[in-house]
Amino acid sequence: MLFEELKQRRTIRKYSQEDIPEKLLNELIETACRVSTTGNMQLYSVIITRDKEMKEKLAPAHFNQPTVTSAPVVLTFCADFNRFIKWCDWRDAQQGYDNFQSFFTAAIDALIFAQQFCTVAELAGLGICYLGTTTYNAPQIIETLQLPKHVIPVTTITVGYPSEIPEQVDRLPLEAIIHQEKYKDYTREDIDRLYRDKENLAANLKFIKENNKKTLAQVFTDIRYKKEDNEYFSEVFLKVIKEQGFKF
Repeated sequence: MLFEELKQRRTIRKYSQEDIPEKLLNELIETACRVSTTGNMQLYSVIITRDKEMKEKLAPAHFNQPTVTSAPVVLTFCADFNRFIKWCDWRDAQQGYDNFQSFFTAAIDALIFAQQFCTVAELAGLGICYLGTTTYNAPQIIETLQLPKHVIPVTTITVGYPSEIPEQVDRLPLEAIIHQEKYKDYTREDIDRLYRDKENLAANLKFIKENNKKTLAQVFTDIRYKKEDNEYFSEVFLKVIKEQGFKF
């Protein structure tokens, strides 16, 4: 059953040497293009990277994660108003898309498109890995891929045939994310209950010990996603949004 297939999905970081045929990749992208998009404007583009040298140039922007250079294909999904603005300008239409609302709209379109690609790619037997580093080092990616004004990378996906099937990572219980009719805020007891299983997983207990922390939350706040890093990369990304032509 399709639902069961989707429930079994997992992130794949290691791939076989088998290449992805261009015809298959194009079909997956064409299928993903049927996803919903704001005003049918399709405010996205995807840069396909297969060349070894180009992957090596992209790797530092993704903190040299091995999956970037080992994957047969790297896809950089971009919020793209460049194409639509040019269409408007060359059809005597006065456009007003150089603002943050427009960027955010394009970013939503690009992410929906990216996720639809991932879904169909996995159904076709491929494995994918999202790289959260794209917005951290957007300036380097823009330079490497020669992205023009009004085009900003928002996520990167490595894709290939899996060489291994790792264990699934944990998820919070459904109760943690569903709110009926109105948002019901969490009590201390709710948080204790909803995070109990996650906190007591052997792998997470190991993370706590290895990082010399008292709680799993401290691993996130002090090691993985630190305040100073979040603030620094926020400044970098906000600056690049402006430099790429969006005002706010």
